[in-house]
Amino acid sequence: MKTVPIRKMSKKAQKEYHSRQRGTWEGVSPISRTVPSGKVYNRKRWKIADRKNMD
Repeated sequence: MKTVPIRKMSKKAQKEYHSRQRGTWEGVSPISRTVPSGKVYNRKRWKIADRKNMD
């Protein structure tokens, strides 16, 4: 079986090839995860810190 370069395949074949190469989102949330900045004022930070110090 001869291999055909991707750029010479039909659009339908290219789409099928690329869809097979892509992974799934199984077990991973697509929402980007960001770390909150330490410089930003956070009213809850003091409450959380007080609860940790009580233990």
